[in-house]
Parts: sequence; C-alpha cells; structure tokens
Amino acid sequence: MHASAERVRVVVATDLAEELCQEIERLEPRVELIRDHRLYRPMRWAADFGGDPAHKRTEAEQADFDALVDSADVLFSIPDVSPADLARTVRANSRLAWVQIMAAGGGGQVKAADLTSDELERITFTTTAGVHGSTLAEYAVFGVLAGAKDLPRIRRAQTDRTWEDRWEMRHLSEMTVLILGLGGIGTAAAQRFSALGARVWGTSRSGHPVPGVDRMVPLDEVDNVVGEVDAIVVTLPGTESTTHLVGEELLARVKPGVIIANVGRGTVIDESALLAALDDERVAFAALDVFEEEPLPERSPLWEHPRVLVTPHTAALSSEEEARIARLFAENARRFLDGEPLKNVVDTVEFY
Repeated sequence: MHASAERVRVVVATDLAEELCQEIERLEPRVELIRDHRLYRPMRWAADFGGDPAHKRTEAEQADFDALVDSADVLFSIPDVSPADLARTVRANSRLAWVQIMAAGGGGQVKAADLTSDELERITFTTTAGVHGSTLAEYAVFGVLAGAKDLPRIRRAQTDRTWEDRWEMRHLSEMTVLILGLGGIGTAAAQRFSALGARVWGTSRSGHPVPGVDRMVPLDEVDNVVGEVDAIVVTLPGTESTTHLVGEELLARVKPGVIIANVGRGTVIDESALLAALDDERVAFAALDVFEEEPLPERSPLWEHPRVLVTPHTAALSSEEEARIARLFAENARRFLDGEPLKNVVDTVEFY
C-alpha cells in the first residue's frame, strides 16, 4: 500500500460530525479531508453511517454526491453503506486506492459489491475492527451472567409474585468460558471474563497467546472441547467457513446446560439447531444480538422462547463510536502516507 502524493484526498461519504472531521485533520495534517454535510443522509442514532433511508436527495444533490465520492483517493465510508454504490464508484474512479468501511465485519459489504479480482487487488479495504470491543465484550458478559443467574426464572417468579425457596445460581468464578474468535472483540471479552474469575479458553487463527486466555483451542478441535465448557461466546465474522459453525454437530457435543452469547455474526449459529438444543435443555440460555436474518422475522420462535434474550443488533452502539473510528482512521491515514501496513485490512478471499 502506498500513497501517490504528499497529501491525499480523502472524501467523507457519511454524515461524520464536523468536529470529528477537524479531529482527523488535526491528527493527520497531510490529509485533505473533503466533505459536504448538505449531501449526507442524516443519522438516526449514534454511528448510523448509512443514514435515514427515507431521506431522498434531489437529482442535483445525487449528482453532486456521486461527483464528490468519485473524486477520492481514499473514501471514509462506503457511500450510503451500499455495496452497489461502492461498485459504481470503484468503476468510476481509477485513482481510488483505499476504502475505510464503518463496520467491524465489513468484509461482507465488500463481497456483496461483486468487484473483479483486479479491482480487489487495486483497492485496500479496512474495517473498524476493535472499535466495538469494549461494548460487545460487556454484552457478552451480561449475556453469560443472565444465563448463569437464570434471569428467566427470576423474571417469572417476580411476575408471579412467587417467593421461592432459596436456590443456587451459577458463578463465573466457577465456570469455563469458550470464546470463539479472539480478534478485538474476543480479546476484550477474554480480559473481562478473566477479571471476573472465569477460566477462559479461546480460538484464533494465529494461535498466539492472548491476555486472559488460559487455553488456546484450534478451531478444528472445538467439537472436542465443547463438552467441557459452561458458556460459549461467539465473536466470529460471517464468512463461508464460519457459517453454521455452531450447528447440529457441535451442539450435540455440548455440556448440558451450556450458555451461549453471540456478538459476532448471526450466520455463525444455525438457529434451527439452536432451538432444538434449547428445547431439550442442552442449551440453558442464549443471549443473541445478531441473527441469520435481520430484522429477526416475526415468525421466528426465538422471539417467544422463554430462555432466549433477543436484542436488535444494538449491543455495539456507543456515542463514542464515531470518535473511536475517526482516531483509528487518522492512524491508518498516517500509515498510508508513510507506506506502512494498514490496520484491519479485509481479507478479499474470505472477506473478513
């Protein structure tokens, strides 16, 4: 990866707050940061980079927006977070060298753009991996604790105003937690579970030691160890190799009463197999922030299952997310200009 000039033309393709635009310029003065706030779809909530789809540009505004993004050496965000618009601007602009994707698992967006091998080789794509580590790690801890303390039983008894006899809850300090995927999210989760006294096992492609992880497990050996763990936390991206990794075969081997939390991608879990495991109590509780199909269809049995916690892919959101991404981008811009390897480069073979 290299920069073609001492200054690089970066076009902001999303409604990034002006103060954060100025922060990027302050952190990396060699960036020529181009933005036009009148052309962006307004955000509906923090880090809503796609913006409000109900907001329609005029024909003239759309032409101005397309011309703006097509003038970039570097794009900050896929335009309107649309794979089709990414493909259009890639083909309209032979100078485009780098695209910063707003999602941590943005490889799927690149794949959906259906770019040619030459286009994928010409352009470097980077994600925001690591930015969401803290928020999603907290949700993973929350989900495992909700299962360990049997939140459904507590809520049921409270609703019925039933004062039950005392009963024993599970304790993290007596549990083994297996984290599938030790990237930024998994590493943050491992540190938190370890701090709470859990024994932590984890999987990663590299196999390199990770702070807080007591045992590294090769991904192809997970089936052999799931019968020894009390909770499974999924942080994996959605790729062909991870699709339904947590499926019928793996769930047939789990320790009865296992707790599952998913803060990775919904496609990693086979929801039909999970429902069967919940029904026969191999899985005691599942906390799910991501799903195979989103929004989760009304017909899904997960909505009403008494031992499933459903949240609408919202666990990562934070008012600080945009600032973290801006700082990450500024650091990568420095690397880009200095000819150093960029952080979080998308693997354009497996798209993660």
